Amino acid sequence: MLRKLLLLLMLCIIFMTRRSKAAAAPSASHTLIWGPGLETNIFLPARFFFIQTVDSTGRNFTTSPGEKTFEVKITSPTDPYARIWIQILDRNDGSFLVRYRMYASYTDLHVQILLKDKLVGKSPYVLKGAVYHESCDCPEPSGALWEKNMHCPASFSQIESDLSVFPSVDPDHNTHEILNRFGKRHSLCHYTIKNNQVYIKTHGEHVGFRIFMDAFLLSLTRKVKVPDIEFFVNLGDWPLEKRRVSEKPSPVFSWCGSNDTQDIVMPTYDLTESVLETMGRVSLDMMSVQGHTGPVWEQKISKAFWRGRDSRKERLELVKLARANPDMLDAALTNFFFFKHDESLYGPLVKHVSFFDFFKYKYQINVDGTVAAYRLPYLLAGDSAVFKHDSIYYEHFYKQLQPWVHYIPFKADLSDLLEKIQWARDHDEEAKQIAQAGQQFARTHLMGDSIFCYYFKLFQKYAELQVTEPKVRDGMELVEQPKDELFPCYCARKKVAYVFLVLTEITIMGILI
Repeated sequence: MLRKLLLLLMLCIIFMTRRSKAAAAPSASHTLIWGPGLETNIFLPARFFFIQTVDSTGRNFTTSPGEKTFEVKITSPTDPYARIWIQILDRNDGSFLVRYRMYASYTDLHVQILLKDKLVGKSPYVLKGAVYHESCDCPEPSGALWEKNMHCPASFSQIESDLSVFPSVDPDHNTHEILNRFGKRHSLCHYTIKNNQVYIKTHGEHVGFRIFMDAFLLSLTRKVKVPDIEFFVNLGDWPLEKRRVSEKPSPVFSWCGSNDTQDIVMPTYDLTESVLETMGRVSLDMMSVQGHTGPVWEQKISKAFWRGRDSRKERLELVKLARANPDMLDAALTNFFFFKHDESLYGPLVKHVSFFDFFKYKYQINVDGTVAAYRLPYLLAGDSAVFKHDSIYYEHFYKQLQPWVHYIPFKADLSDLLEKIQWARDHDEEAKQIAQAGQQFARTHLMGDSIFCYYFKLFQKYAELQVTEPKVRDGMELVEQPKDELFPCYCARKKVAYVFLVLTEITIMGILI
């Protein structure tokens, strides 16, 4: 009798174990697929979508099922030799980010997601109609329709704040005023977008950074008809327009803002370039970080980590603090430029560390450089808790961040940094939640589609303030769209617009006759 009971118990255990394993295995039918890369009219340099692994009971995986779990195939029925580069990035939390870059335009793309040769979710997903590649000059004529297709938010709080000090904008007045005030001592780009073509004149000696702005404006105008607009871009690190209550400020666009200035803030040149060059010559971008977040939280080193150059005195103090507290903080300089005379005190220099290796540590330090530290978006996208320096400088998205929700704040003089690191050690679960909230913020608000939406909304709102007509001024040159001889673009929208124009002319002629 006892032997029968033991046998029955063993059979029950085997049955339950097999059932548990079956439930824990990824399910092709239950797994979720979504994202902008599955929509025809979302036009990005690198398209992307997401896979959330789900088991047969409907439970989401929270750890990786293995980076080779899914296979993705993207084909075009009209072109058996479609040239599309695909990458599947394992985000180590049960989800995957799939990104792909097309080097030609195709019709009716078919996206297949496979799990052991089984189609996943509602796969295959068909992107009906023309799907355009990055260098294709095929703008959507309607800005409102483009915003709808891109799922852009109705507004951005930073744009509303920046433009609130300008009841109107006079391009004729600004052409003289801004150049008189800033043209000799600073590096500026004077842009006009007219009939969706980009014109420029540079002022100052160091104008190399215009390449980032040129490239983005060309990319944006290939995707959507931008309102006619005339504006100035500051190419320097520091924002220019000081806050003077008694004076009328001049509208200057900058990549960074501060509490002491009232420049109009754009996404940084670094983030802008990384969006344009995703899966291109830039390896560090908001998507690549998500596939290289290091070990899971429990296996990360419980120390704070920082590497960088000597572009602020506080960075030297951070290195000094780390030397006195090596069990809590690992911070070192990789380059001396601003404080070379102090190299003997704060050196020796250490070798550069791959950014992805930062995430071997639970805590990441973000301390200002010459202005805001532009690596913050990438630090947030990892799964370490970010400690952010109190700062007068800000980027375009800072208004949306909340201290103790998305990051852990510390004082500008670093006086409470060790205390905050100890708090994180003593409150591991809370620190983990802050890391996850920061990561989710970056995934939601700092991807390529959000960056394009921000720029377009900024230009649209600014254009509405103009009280005189934007002009192509003397000395401005056309910034030409790049030619793609290998993969030419056939824009269906332009054909439709041409037919509409011809029919309109015929109708008018008929009425006149």
